[in-house]
Amino acid sequence: MTGTEVAAVDPVPNGAAVDVVVVGYGPVGMVAAALLGRAGHRVLVLERYAGLYNLPRAASFDDETMRTLARLGVAEALLPKVRAQPTYEWRNGRGDLLIEQHFAEAGRSGWAEWNMMYQPDLEEALDAACRSLPQVEVRHSSAVVALDQTAENVRFTVEGPEGRRTVTARYVLGCDGGNSFVRSALGVGLFDYGFSEPWMVCDFRFRRPTRVPPALQLGDPLSPTSIISLGPGHHRFSFMLDSVDDFETERDPQRVWKRVASHLTPDDADLIRVATYTFRSLIAEDWRRGRVLLAGDAAHQMPPFLGQGMCSGFRDAQNLAFKLDLVLRGAAPEDILDTYQTEREPHVRAVTEKGIELGHLQTLRDPERAAERDRTLLARRAASGTPEAVRLPSLVDGLFARTPAAGRGQLSVQGVVDDGTRRDRLDQVVGGGFHLLIEDGSLYALERAGLLDDLARAGVRVVVPGERAAAHPKAAVVHDVHGTYRGWFTELGCSAVAVRPDFYVFGTASGPDAAAGLAGELLSAVHGGSAVREVRADT
Repeated sequence: MTGTEVAAVDPVPNGAAVDVVVVGYGPVGMVAAALLGRAGHRVLVLERYAGLYNLPRAASFDDETMRTLARLGVAEALLPKVRAQPTYEWRNGRGDLLIEQHFAEAGRSGWAEWNMMYQPDLEEALDAACRSLPQVEVRHSSAVVALDQTAENVRFTVEGPEGRRTVTARYVLGCDGGNSFVRSALGVGLFDYGFSEPWMVCDFRFRRPTRVPPALQLGDPLSPTSIISLGPGHHRFSFMLDSVDDFETERDPQRVWKRVASHLTPDDADLIRVATYTFRSLIAEDWRRGRVLLAGDAAHQMPPFLGQGMCSGFRDAQNLAFKLDLVLRGAAPEDILDTYQTEREPHVRAVTEKGIELGHLQTLRDPERAAERDRTLLARRAASGTPEAVRLPSLVDGLFARTPAAGRGQLSVQGVVDDGTRRDRLDQVVGGGFHLLIEDGSLYALERAGLLDDLARAGVRVVVPGERAAAHPKAAVVHDVHGTYRGWFTELGCSAVAVRPDFYVFGTASGPDAAAGLAGELLSAVHGGSAVREVRADT
């Protein structure tokens, strides 16, 4: 859907009901609102600031996030504004290379694995996507000051330019950041890993082409430093402080320029921002209370050493959006929302703990311990001889097929396909939603069981990726241009893969009978466990 295809709708009046209220209009709230709006649900966004935040916070995102941005129609416009970064270096104070992480030009999701960006560019693109949707209304200068929920809805009191107003919603997403009002109003506590460090963040806008380390963590005991690209036109230098009280002195522009003098001068760039952040490691104890759910920094905060904070929030939004869509359409019972924290929290904890581990390595202040770290990491690197690859965990329990076959819970693979009229990544060719990727030999088992009609009615897209198979009226038969799906099916030892709208594998199956069984399980999940056609083993 584009801005030219929609018409304006009347604003939500005082006291009126909407399907979902999203509190907070940062990137996570924007993605959640856009996904739900594209699904046809009435969404009201409440943001306490008068406009977009317009300051860089996150610095990067991964290929899974780019896949989400592509689904929202903003990836191509963003590409000239981001920088695909192939490596991430960790060096000691002498400049010795301790860790080198490698990022593929095309990851599992079909895009560059690590992309450096200037966050205001991303927010402008997402804001345009939200405002192109008639189902989504964004209200700035609107602070939520009270909320009360019943078994049927949630009622808000909102303070804005027109005074106090009330809004009622069927569900609420608290995407209002680390100091979340929604989380506080629910009385949700936080688990604290205890990793808390004050840093000074200095952002620069280039005035001319300049050679600066694009992605470097400098583990110097005298001054742990991070140097990160913010896309083609901006760069960030971050310095660990001994105390947050040091910020008032260290923020002086002359002191900042002295810190970066070996890399930048005022002739090279403008200093556009100096801020202090305390990197934290916090996870909310409950991500759902009745009809209110938390996402992004409201649910979890992690140190930035893996660049996964915003990415994790986007995963939250994707997970919630497709499940709320099922519930709002009456296709699934409300308790499907209980799988949200079950799936996402272990993933977030694993990423947070890895970030803490890397953070401890990078910020050692004791010279003797830092020297021991150097010896250990240099020996490990010499033994391996190859750069490290970042691998994120799979999902384990939740809304998945009952049989724990290979690949279940993994992030799905996306390759380039051709349907005879268009050649592009799979999502752009066949669209979003639930997918059942299946070899043509197993497709006919589904047809004989009458499952293709059931899948079509449930909105599941059946896709046959392979060589040029015969067209089929009830499936998208596409050419697997680079053999991506052939290789993935071989790796998993399967003939069918069911993929959820958030890109994670619902389940896999090997052989026609098992594929028909997987299709039946997928239908049951999409319909919240309601009765579906019985599939016999001898189908």
